[in-house]
Amino acid sequence: MPLLLIITLILVHPHISAAAGLCHPDDRAALTAFKNSFTNPNPFPTCDPVFDCCDWYGVECNETTSRVIGLDIAPYETLTGSIPSSLANLTHLQNLRLHKIPNLVGQIPPALTKIPKLRFLAISWTNISGPVPHFLAQIKNLAYLDLSFNRLSGTIPPSLPTLPFLFALDLSRNQLTGPIPETFGHFQKTAGFPAIDLSHNKLSGPLPSSLSNVLFSSVDVSRNNLSGDASVFFGKDKAASSIDISRNGFEFDLSKVSFMESLDVLDISHNKIYGAIPKQITEAVFLQFLNVSYNRLCGEIPTGWKLRYRSEPWENSSFVHNRCLCGIPLNPCK
Repeated sequence: MPLLLIITLILVHPHISAAAGLCHPDDRAALTAFKNSFTNPNPFPTCDPVFDCCDWYGVECNETTSRVIGLDIAPYETLTGSIPSSLANLTHLQNLRLHKIPNLVGQIPPALTKIPKLRFLAISWTNISGPVPHFLAQIKNLAYLDLSFNRLSGTIPPSLPTLPFLFALDLSRNQLTGPIPETFGHFQKTAGFPAIDLSHNKLSGPLPSSLSNVLFSSVDVSRNNLSGDASVFFGKDKAASSIDISRNGFEFDLSKVSFMESLDVLDISHNKIYGAIPKQITEAVFLQFLNVSYNRLCGEIPTGWKLRYRSEPWENSSFVHNRCLCGIPLNPCK
């Protein structure tokens, strides 16, 4: 690089030193190896030696230690290759996000287990394949795991809920098969109120009854081939704000279900749910979206809703295609 350009860059960015930067040499070497692992001739133009590596594309450094704590590569449609094991050399990394990289292929590397401080891991909207690795449960500080919109297959590792701080798990929009593990009813108490999204997969089998043990903050298991009793997600003592169990084969008596006040989204459509809609549902004052259509429900639709944030009445589409539901907004009961 011409000397005049180097001097100009230093004048424009006074925190940059051409001789020595703030970035730790080990982190610079790891990021350089990460960059060079891809087939593109120059995937990250800002990753130039004249810049301190804390100023490289997608890189976040700790302001005190100058160690790399975050790497966010998104979106990057031209990036081609697989996830390199050299990421393990970023030993202080806490947040890793690889998002909307359609030419990112291969499997999730075991080297990620060598990043002890990793808390946030998102590898989404890529073409990575293979299984959801069991070894992810070895990353003990992991609190947020998003592997959505990929080509992952196989079963869900039963070890994931053993992670002591895992409060958000998104495995949606993959090709996962098999049942939801029984261990998903045993999330660690240190995880608080976990949120799970397993939607748009090929999961099958009955739900484990152990799920009733967990105070989920959000549940989405829609668009699978699951069966059995999904009432395990409900209860006045539960904390979920959103429950979507639609487009499965669930079969249970809705009239025996109680609803949490915190609920704002409820979609149980396209199942085999029977019974009546409990009057107690009107106490879900935060409810804004409701869909119970395409089931086997009967009886009168409750009235006297106490909705705080929805002023318009429910539409027909929320209740249609049931066995014998009646009342507003459907036809009057006879």
